[in-house]
Amino acid sequence: MEPTHFEQLYPANTRFQEIKRVIETLRAGRSCQVIGIPGVGKSNVLRLLPYNRSVREEHLGQDEARYHFVYMDFSEVRERNLFDILKFILISLSYSLSERRMMEEQEVVNNFLKEALEFEDELIFFQGLKKSVDYLAKEKALYLVFLFDRFEDYIPNIDSHFFLNLKLLRNRVKYHFSSVFAVTRPVEDVLEPAIYGEFHEFLIGNNIYLPIKDEPGLSFRFKYLEELTGKKATDAVKKEVEKITGGHGKLAKLAYEAILADPEEKNIQKLILSKPQIIGALFEIWNFLTPEEQSDIKDKSENEFLERANLLEHGKISIPLFAAFVDDLPKDENGAKLTYDATRNEIYKGNETLTEKLTPSEFRLLRHLMTNSDRVCEKDEIIQAVWSDSKTREGVTDQALDQIVYRLRKKIEDDPNNPKFIHTVKGRGYKFNG
Repeated sequence: MEPTHFEQLYPANTRFQEIKRVIETLRAGRSCQVIGIPGVGKSNVLRLLPYNRSVREEHLGQDEARYHFVYMDFSEVRERNLFDILKFILISLSYSLSERRMMEEQEVVNNFLKEALEFEDELIFFQGLKKSVDYLAKEKALYLVFLFDRFEDYIPNIDSHFFLNLKLLRNRVKYHFSSVFAVTRPVEDVLEPAIYGEFHEFLIGNNIYLPIKDEPGLSFRFKYLEELTGKKATDAVKKEVEKITGGHGKLAKLAYEAILADPEEKNIQKLILSKPQIIGALFEIWNFLTPEEQSDIKDKSENEFLERANLLEHGKISIPLFAAFVDDLPKDENGAKLTYDATRNEIYKGNETLTEKLTPSEFRLLRHLMTNSDRVCEKDEIIQAVWSDSKTREGVTDQALDQIVYRLRKKIEDDPNNPKFIHTVKGRGYKFNG
């Protein structure tokens, strides 16, 4: 039988230590975050859980059949409202049951789904989701795990109701419900506590950072490419690819593809850097970094987050190919300017779009400061502009605003300790300097 999902082909020891930590967290009834830089394989980790039985058996043993993993790619619903999200989750749950041939269970969930579709109401859909979770966890004694892949794509549109709903589901069935979030940065670093607060006790601090390299997974990908192309490089060449790319999943795959397509080229790094796909993957990593992190990378300074994410090791870049790429980047002596395009409702730094890197509150704050750059914006005024809804504004303090400014500076300033764009006016508020 042909595999339905590519992840079925991976060996059971793929990402062994990281999946072991995920399973330990789930067994304790908690949720967790799988964190890694772009291209390192976060999606691969999440997809191994529902689609690779040998991986599940390796880590869950006899309990394998009791755990039900529901994979969801949140890049598909990145600009959707909560109503669409609930519909997406319920549909994904139904589909996951069909993939495991759990036809009786799927029929029950489908009936809840059909009832909700008749009304097209957010509350009714959540009721259908609660009934489904109750049925699967209580009657069928399953441990449900929602896998939220590419969760950062949804963050710009998220509100506190999303995490409140997760808490309500968890409270109904206790240890039989958990979630795993695949993100490039921890949720607590990019969202205000008011948004994830309802789910804080189950999620925050349970962070699993992915190493750049996974030897079993990388060996499998090389072997798969060889079988696909009918070509093979020497062990020495493959070791050189691993060394140059640091074993980074996406870069190593693209690099080996390039070598198999052009085996006569002896200068491996030159060949690799001539490929647009590889340059694109390197820019993906670079553009993911904040200005402060880019500065630390260039200056070979230590950075706590990048050390945890394994891109830096004692201030040294762990991917030699990326280090060479950074060294070749043109110098920007004056620094890029921030601009706001009112037509598109987008904020740019130079030619880079910043909007997707900002949380909704950060975006509203920066937009307000930029559109009022000719004057000092008082703190009360800013709070009213950023937390425009009276309910969300209740209890917001000057300290909460200062925290947002602190996080925003880390994302837009080359040196957050000496800000160029957002200046503090003591005793009053903030002023934007373009």
